[in-house]
Amino acid sequence: MPQVAITLAEGRTPEQIRALLHEVHAAVLRTTDTRPEYIRVVVHEVPRSHWATGDVTLTEMDAAATAPSVPTTGEHSRQDKSRHLAGPQDEEQA
Repeated sequence: MPQVAITLAEGRTPEQIRALLHEVHAAVLRTTDTRPEYIRVVVHEVPRSHWATGDVTLTEMDAAATAPSVPTTGEHSRQDKSRHLAGPQDEEQA
């Protein structure tokens, strides 16, 4: 009996969640030898304030992305902020 658990940040419409459930169910049905009624798909939605990447919550990332541009004293301070929001794995590439 296949069981698939999906964790998403809040923000999708009910129609998007339903489409996701359908597509995952179809993929499991297509790739496993099981009956449709045995497939379980569960979506867990997490508040954006409870999900962090690089010690920055998704809520904080959303706010930073929609905040009006504030003039800075130099390019260096903008680079530091973008590196912090990008996360440590992206810092090596910068």
